[in-house]
Amino acid sequence: MQIKCLNDLRSGEGGKISRINGGRGMVGRLAALNIRPGSRITKLNDGFMRGPVTIELDRTQIAIGFGMAARIMVAVEESGQ
Repeated sequence: MQIKCLNDLRSGEGGKISRINGGRGMVGRLAALNIRPGSRITKLNDGFMRGPVTIELDRTQIAIGFGMAARIMVAVEESGQ
């Protein structure tokens, strides 16, 4: 299993959130959106030129900023190729 920053994932790639590198305020803001360590997440697409990143979490699509996405570390699921 490989750990990557959410911004480094390709569209359609996903895994489990392993940790969030941020202060209490940012971690609390993400937790209010149910984005917390242990949650399964899939990156849908990213915005042009460091724009918002769209993710899917519990069948819900959420757009978060590029800076926040840079602090979310994901344990990437290996595809069975």
